[in-house]
Amino acid sequence: MKITGLFKRAFILFVVFCNFSCDQISKSIVRKEVEHYEVISLIGNYLSLTKVENTGAFLSAGSSLPYFVRLILLSVIPVIFLIYGLYLIMVKKGIPDLIITGWCFVIGGGTGNLYDRIIHGSVTDFLHLDLGFIQTGIFNLADMSIMSGMFMIMSGYFFFPNRRIVQ
Repeated sequence: MKITGLFKRAFILFVVFCNFSCDQISKSIVRKEVEHYEVISLIGNYLSLTKVENTGAFLSAGSSLPYFVRLILLSVIPVIFLIYGLYLIMVKKGIPDLIITGWCFVIGGGTGNLYDRIIHGSVTDFLHLDLGFIQTGIFNLADMSIMSGMFMIMSGYFFFPNRRIVQ
């Protein structure tokens, strides 16, 4: 089924809103119930909860930059990107549904982290995965949404290599 017109726009806003909401609800619970740097085992030693506040970007990149530079790089530019991305997927015709859905995940997750940065001054991260041979930094549901969305977008380009998104 091809998503078109008003249904397409409603679908986009719904998926973005769901990603944003799940992220914000999980962060709200963690902020209220988990102490900073407390480690709570969820699945053995494989998945744990540890609340940290990240003033930078991915893996705290940029956290030591001066405030004004951080504001531009981590708030102003992302706002422009997220608004433009939402505009593109809402008005551009011919984008495969998988790529639209991927962008919805990226925009929803990005908006969740941006909201934290603007409202709380930092992004609340709390999940840690340790499979022995693979170990992550501490992340949140917005990060998972962004990564899942990027996977969908890349898959979409793989399966629909002749579709151009921006012309």
